[in-house]
Amino acid sequence: MSSNVADQRDAASPPGQTGPPSPPTIDLRRRPLDLKAGVFVFFVSTLWSGNSIAIKAGLDYAPALRLGWMRFVVGSIVILIWALYTGADLRIRRSEWRPLISLSVFLAVQIMLMNLGIKYSTAGHATVLIVTSSIWVAVLSHYFIPGDRLEPIRLAGIMIAYLGIIVLSADSLRAPGGENMILGDILSAISGFLLGARLVYSARLLASIDPAKMLLFQAGIGSVAFVIISAIFEPNPWLWTWELAASLVYQGVVIAGFGFLSMMLMHKHFFPSRVSAISLTQPVTGILLAWLILDEDPTSLLWIGGVLVMGGALLAQKRASSIAPMPSSEKSSTGGVVQA
Repeated sequence: MSSNVADQRDAASPPGQTGPPSPPTIDLRRRPLDLKAGVFVFFVSTLWSGNSIAIKAGLDYAPALRLGWMRFVVGSIVILIWALYTGADLRIRRSEWRPLISLSVFLAVQIMLMNLGIKYSTAGHATVLIVTSSIWVAVLSHYFIPGDRLEPIRLAGIMIAYLGIIVLSADSLRAPGGENMILGDILSAISGFLLGARLVYSARLLASIDPAKMLLFQAGIGSVAFVIISAIFEPNPWLWTWELAASLVYQGVVIAGFGFLSMMLMHKHFFPSRVSAISLTQPVTGILLAWLILDEDPTSLLWIGGVLVMGGALLAQKRASSIAPMPSSEKSSTGGVVQA
């Protein structure tokens, strides 16, 4: 990706120019979201908001780490089928080992903290706190993704959304068993940061590593790591039920398969911070789903925080008028909305 930008800079310099290159342009591999892409991202984000509900339901029948490795196994099967269908190159080159291992460690720790956080807290709280990944994506993309600038109006939107997240999470202080909920909230918040960092790191690698290879490697390493850790720390028996099966199908097929592949493809073709800004709607949809499915009663603090998050997400999608739209000839290099 960086070499493409460098080539564009060299091409923009007059022939024979030996001085500094012309000012950098935005990364032409990515562009702001259009309407179709925005609707699709919202749909996938709504599915993502149900992930915490599926995990919470599954924890009634299997411990957190065991649930994690079963989810990885199901997700690996889905991703492998996708990779074979698309003819993805799954060969790992020498230069890819280090970034793939780094991503796998990010994912394993993030999923572990997420599952443990949901164990001690509620699905609604976990959805809200994990979605802080969108804030971290926007902040980190400003420094690591070419052209994805954190403009003042978008920064204001992110801060408003973050205020909403604080209001929502403060609800744990009023709930019974507040100490456990605070522990769960902290674990979920750390998981949200790791998810945001991993998404930005993945976006930087997508120009050179196939998404299917990236996800399959992470799922494979995650499966092995979770099996070992679960065998050591979770000797208790578990119960196989249709509820557990449904939880695993949702986590493995809908989220680890369709959800991850969709989001990685969207991050490849569009600015990651713009994609993640729409994900800030997940607290509202997650709270509603937790209420409808798990009977978690929403409080006034949850709804107040939800409004702040929604408003902040809208502002985070705004673009400064000084940024000129890309010419149609340059837009073609992005490859369309989603090549799936």
